[in-house]
Amino acid sequence: MGAQLTGNRPAVLVTGGAGYIGSHCCRALQAAGYLPVCYDNFSTGHRSFVTGALVEGDIADKATLDRAFAEHDIVAVMHFAASSLVGESMVDPQKYYVNNLAGTLALLDAMRGAGCNRLVFSSTGAVYGNADSKALPENYPCAPINPYGASKWMIERVLADYRTAYGLGSFALRYFNASGADPSGDIGEQREVETHLIPRAMMALQGHVADFAVFGDDYATPDGTAIRDYIHVTDLAAAHVLALKLLLQGHAGSVLNLGTGNGFSVREILAAIAAETGREVPHVVKPRRAGDPTYLVADASAAHKILNFRTAHSDLPTVIRTAWAWHKKAHPLKTD
Repeated sequence: MGAQLTGNRPAVLVTGGAGYIGSHCCRALQAAGYLPVCYDNFSTGHRSFVTGALVEGDIADKATLDRAFAEHDIVAVMHFAASSLVGESMVDPQKYYVNNLAGTLALLDAMRGAGCNRLVFSSTGAVYGNADSKALPENYPCAPINPYGASKWMIERVLADYRTAYGLGSFALRYFNASGADPSGDIGEQREVETHLIPRAMMALQGHVADFAVFGDDYATPDGTAIRDYIHVTDLAAAHVLALKLLLQGHAGSVLNLGTGNGFSVREILAAIAAETGREVPHVVKPRRAGDPTYLVADASAAHKILNFRTAHSDLPTVIRTAWAWHKKAHPLKTD
């Protein structure tokens, strides 16, 4: 069955392939000549986002994973399936360690059973914790301050041990703030409960969020609000394809930051949204949230060198413009 489905296209299993970043990566894989095999339990993903083949299942479901590997002759895995809300991880850490850490161990077990030894892993800048204001290189000490970041850091250690013991080739890609939407406007950020700054602010403009808040205006930053590095999701997807190609060429992999090296404060993001939409985002200021660092900006020079990766869509106007185009389609203006 695998040969019939894939033709001459190498098949790549994409866990969480119906989610925000996973769906963009599936599109990038297909454009690059691969067959994306979307593996998703649709707990947060969307069927309309699926590109390529589909296997519906949970990464903890060994039988379904084994079937996916057998039927599609998988050459590599991109792993996005995880719980990813910082605030939720603070109040329900068990969910994060079960879904993220235990789930990844189950996936790695299935990969070993299938003889698949190439993995591109979705990690996060949250592994650095409350770092100082310099752009962070990969060797900066990891000290996550929330269970979400801690779970991803633990997985990175697991992957390093599997590389040494089992020859697993893996890139752990530490994203900073994924943002924007596919230029087609067909896919973008869409969650049942939205917590991310840009989409939540846009939903507030559209009348879908009545309690939009800036969390903390007393940070040690120029305007008092937290600073983040925003990288366009289309650029993230391109970096994943570059990492995959290196693994398929025999590269052992490594840990790499994916960001722009530029930081923007919450107030700067709100100003950029106002400039694009012509409307000020209504908001109130509330206290800081537990687990939120002051400053999180990437030193992405290693990705430039190893992957030959450069961002092409991550300037702030493009991020905001594509996100707004998606939100106007996905969340029409509320009129009642």
